[in-house]
Amino acid sequence: MSDILNEKVDLSALNLGSFTLSALLGAVVTFCICVIAMRLILSLLRRMLDKTRLDATLRKYALGAVRLVLWVIIVLIVADQLGIPVTSLVALLSVLSLAVSLAVQNVLANVAGGLVLLVTKPFAVGDYVDTPCGAGTVKDLTLTYTYLDTPDGLRIAAPNSSISAGKITNYTALGTRRIEHAVSASYDAPVQTVRQALLDAVARTPGLLDKPAPEVYVNAYGESGIEYVVRAWARTDDYWPAYYALLEGIKTAFDQRSVEVPYNHLNVHIVDPVRVERETKA
Repeated sequence: MSDILNEKVDLSALNLGSFTLSALLGAVVTFCICVIAMRLILSLLRRMLDKTRLDATLRKYALGAVRLVLWVIIVLIVADQLGIPVTSLVALLSVLSLAVSLAVQNVLANVAGGLVLLVTKPFAVGDYVDTPCGAGTVKDLTLTYTYLDTPDGLRIAAPNSSISAGKITNYTALGTRRIEHAVSASYDAPVQTVRQALLDAVARTPGLLDKPAPEVYVNAYGESGIEYVVRAWARTDDYWPAYYALLEGIKTAFDQRSVEVPYNHLNVHIVDPVRVERETKA
């Protein structure tokens, strides 16, 4: 039996040298022990990460990275147990890593951008954001791409490198948004009457908040009327319905208080050339 275990297997054709069956059995045992140790390490790391405030996606990718590193270490340990030159394997892995990194530079840039987004958390799934790649509701966030659903039914796959390097406007994070309309009224309408009409329109518009209180100001003096600005707050989910409802309500409030909305007029003068000639000679 000992002779069988000590019998050498020739793998010179594969440039891996030769090893005994006893070494092979030892490598199998070592592999099993390493796998058990890896599972224990990953289980312990998972429990530690669950106690932190890291994003769930970031925790998943962190565990995946540690698992990959541990598998590489296991392969090197088993190779050393079999008598395979570990230095050669490390050199080969280094060359392969360099080649892969050069081939996927854009992917690595997106991964780096994804990690930045996961750590800084400028938005979450479900938020409506405006990014350098477009605006929409965040559907999913991966290491390489952020997926946005636009209001007109399109899905944008935005590279994380572009998003993380530009300006991001999150319309959902604070929970409320301010509605602002600029309207003009005739110079003949008293300022207090116009202000009260605008406040009446705000009070009758569903979805607007009492606090912060609505505001009405004289904004500018135009050629044919005074420009007023009205501001009110709404929840993010109610923003667009309240936006258009207030716009419609302003016209109704103006009509009720007899406030005229100025508009451009065009005066046409018809000139009689014969009459002009007579007046000129006279």
